[in-house]
Amino acid sequence: MKRIITYGTFDMLHYGHINLLRRAKERGDYLIVALSTDEFNQNSKQKKTYFSFEKRKQLLEAIRYVDLVIPEESWDQKVNDINLYQVDEFVIGDDWQGQFDFIGDQTNADVVYLARTPEISTTQIKKDLSIKNLATEHKSIVE
Repeated sequence: MKRIITYGTFDMLHYGHINLLRRAKERGDYLIVALSTDEFNQNSKQKKTYFSFEKRKQLLEAIRYVDLVIPEESWDQKVNDINLYQVDEFVIGDDWQGQFDFIGDQTNADVVYLARTPEISTTQIKKDLSIKNLATEHKSIVE
């Protein structure tokens, strides 16, 4: 059985996330998703999520490509997770290109950077929503 692992926040789940999960699962038999906890996002990434860890976990568990969701509580846990779950391949979006090459040196897992879905990102969604909200607020003030 070939085991794959990926990491992420998966807030505001969209089709780019689904594409990544589908493509990761296609690379093996069992997909583990390490989901960033609320505390990790806040303290280490300076990021507040819209949905709580538990809600994001429920969403991921409902996706047919995902076999197991585990908490990501620190940047340093990846090597331990890969050894603990006997992972064959670490998969992440190519926006992280080169950042996790050390995993291939410290474990038996291959490191694979998958191309992102180009026209979608959580950051872009948040930006677009912010612009729309500002335009709506401005319009109501003018009227």
